[in-house]
Amino acid sequence: MGFLGWTAAVGGLLLIMSLASGWISRAPVTTFGLYLAAGIVCGPWVLNLLHVDLVEYSTLTARFTEIAMAASLFITGLKLRLPFRSQSWRVGALLAFPAMLLTVLSVTALAHYLAGISWPLALALGAIIAPTDPVLASMIAVNDANDDDGLRVALSSEAGMNDGSALPILMLALMLFTAHDGLSSAAIWDWAWRDVVWALLGGLAIGYAMGRLVGLSATRFHSRQRSVAPSDFLALALIALSYAAAQSLDASGFLAAFAAGVGLRSAEVRVVTLNPPDDLTEGTRPPPAEGMVNPHTRHSMSAERPTNSIGLMVGDALSFGDTIERLFAAGIVMVLGITLAEHWEPMGLVFAALLFIVIRPLSVYITTFGMRVPRGRRLMIGWFGIRGIGSMNYIAYAYTHGLQGAEAGYMTNIAFTVIVASVVVHGLTVSPVMHWRQARREAMQEQDQET
Repeated sequence: MGFLGWTAAVGGLLLIMSLASGWISRAPVTTFGLYLAAGIVCGPWVLNLLHVDLVEYSTLTARFTEIAMAASLFITGLKLRLPFRSQSWRVGALLAFPAMLLTVLSVTALAHYLAGISWPLALALGAIIAPTDPVLASMIAVNDANDDDGLRVALSSEAGMNDGSALPILMLALMLFTAHDGLSSAAIWDWAWRDVVWALLGGLAIGYAMGRLVGLSATRFHSRQRSVAPSDFLALALIALSYAAAQSLDASGFLAAFAAGVGLRSAEVRVVTLNPPDDLTEGTRPPPAEGMVNPHTRHSMSAERPTNSIGLMVGDALSFGDTIERLFAAGIVMVLGITLAEHWEPMGLVFAALLFIVIRPLSVYITTFGMRVPRGRRLMIGWFGIRGIGSMNYIAYAYTHGLQGAEAGYMTNIAFTVIVASVVVHGLTVSPVMHWRQARREAMQEQDQET
């Protein structure tokens, strides 16, 4: 099939997915599950039209997954509008750090004693499949800035932070793998200070400062210039600048992208708080600025009002960022389906079952013990630990930083199989579980109203 044929095939697939979006949203299979199936059909197992090995093209894989991850993390941060004192933020932090660490250690032990993988590669496997994914978790992530659902906020904030928190562990595993004479105390100290403490704190600080500064400055500029021009490139600019600035200073680019979205949202909250709408009830929190403006009538707005400026800006950033995220995610998941034939490993299904059913739920329960989290929500958080593009990025990162050999290939195949199992299993369960949860909440509300 030539270039025009593939162009038509891709266009036809996107058209079908777009027209059938309503049916897909009600079906038990997610959009990304269908993209995965399309990749498998085009791959060696079915039609044998394409052969793509993500490991062979690890550098290209790393770059594409970085873009998808950075865009998704930024959008995730921008949608989180709850104050930092909210319990959902604390739960998310517990999931992203101590729960993630418990998951890594559990998978490491499992990989060494069950699969016979050496300790460095077992630790690498734990770091690769422990983080949850912000890209493929769209059905359980926050819908918009008005969404204050405790389950969605906790999962979104976890996904926003744990990709950055797991990378230092992968870096340690690669150091152990490539250091034939062992690591010196100086190397371990340098890793702890630079790759853990500074990478985490520096990434969050750099991203948040840039997001807040750009948000406030752009609002002032647009208000003074009375500009209502589209600001969709603002999202791309903040993603690129925050990620590049953090990476150039040896901080976490992923955390910086997430924090940039949070920082831009905090700028929006400040602008709206200082310029509240006239009909706002005293004592209530102002609504998101993007909800108070209509982008289709932007040219008839009063552009000098800061609330209109920040509302149009955030709305454009959300729209543009969502498009980038979905476009890259669709392509990457399709390639994952194609490359599965090269990296299928039955042992990965054993790891997936233990990770989904035992390790993740126990880690969530232990780290959230003592917090006022309803049992049902805790169980759902434990189940919905979706793995995806972040894990693929870590695999590519490992191969571009010294990972090689037959045992490394075996470990990688397990990781790929776990990712595919997560896309399938969690994709099949997320829709019915979330619909059941919504119906149960509505029934409880009706009972409360009757009583």
